[in-house]
Amino acid sequence: MDHRRDDAHGLGEGVDRRLLTALHECGTEHPRVAAVARALSWSGEHGALWLAAGLTGAAVDRERRAAWLRATALTTTAHLASMGVKRIVRRPRPAHLVPLARTAGRHSFPSSHASSSAAAAVAFGALGAHVATPVAAAMCLSRLVVGVHYPSDVAAGAALGALTARLGARWIGGGHA
Repeated sequence: MDHRRDDAHGLGEGVDRRLLTALHECGTEHPRVAAVARALSWSGEHGALWLAAGLTGAAVDRERRAAWLRATALTTTAHLASMGVKRIVRRPRPAHLVPLARTAGRHSFPSSHASSSAAAAVAFGALGAHVATPVAAAMCLSRLVVGVHYPSDVAAGAALGALTARLGARWIGGGHA
């Protein structure tokens, strides 16, 4: 492992890299951990898991169908916002380890999986689907285990997603955000 001091590319870059390496080793040393992380990563591609969950909520909870659809729209908005930030920042994915999963793009910051997951945890949680929070946390962690994001990518994505959903919270309930 490279133990150089953090360099001018950003405070904590060495810590970011070491933490990612340690979490990635969990996947390389434990096949079941890797399998779960790959499955979560695959299901979260383009926010698919959260889109399916939101549409299922809308289909099952007919009384709050519109609220579920607005919550799903906020989750999708968070995902799209993260993709826009990626195009601006253009941080490359970690190159110091072999990823355990494929990615849809080359850029790492912020994690779109984390953005849509945190948005879903906030938005769906507001509708009583509290299971979204631990699933969102597992989704975020999976991106580190498979080695395709630095912890700072995941933290930034989660912050962006949570903020997006929080800003639209009144809209979910039918008010104006």
